[in-house]
Amino acid sequence: MIGVLAQSRDAVRRYIEDTGLPFDVLIDQRRDVVKAYGVWHRMGIDAWNIARPAAFLIDTDQRILASWIGDHQRQFPTIEQILAASSEPH
Repeated sequence: MIGVLAQSRDAVRRYIEDTGLPFDVLIDQRRDVVKAYGVWHRMGIDAWNIARPAAFLIDTDQRILASWIGDHQRQFPTIEQILAASSEPH
């Protein structure tokens, strides 16, 4: 599992220290990754440009097997949804 955070390095470092995330994090300060995956959206002011919360299940051949994109910042798939998608035949 890898988390992608479209924020500054210092903000991400503080977040990791505060939460103790148990996985690696990619810092996407230029928002290249979130734009490539189609989850970045502009709210009008650059400081307010944010990425929608999203999860992508990607196999070893780099194919996206399942994806979830939230409508608001606290909407994420459940672990049950992710596990179910990972066990489906693709």
